[in-house]
Amino acid sequence: MDNWRQSSYSGEGDGNACVETANSPTQVAVRDTKAPTRATLTFPAGAFTPFIEALKSPYSTVTDFARFRG
Repeated sequence: MDNWRQSSYSGEGDGNACVETANSPTQVAVRDTKAPTRATLTFPAGAFTPFIEALKSPYSTVTDFARFRG
């Protein structure tokens, strides 16, 4: 994927301490801005939004994350 976009939350105070995402019609990839050549997380396009919503939940746990890995 070549169309990486940096998080809008990355500002002067945050420096490069954020993530970047790249979209294709079938998947969304996420990588660490500080280490762009390292591994990325790749989600089916339909799973990314529910994943983010689960992270926002005050009751989110590692077990919840495991659901999205299949």
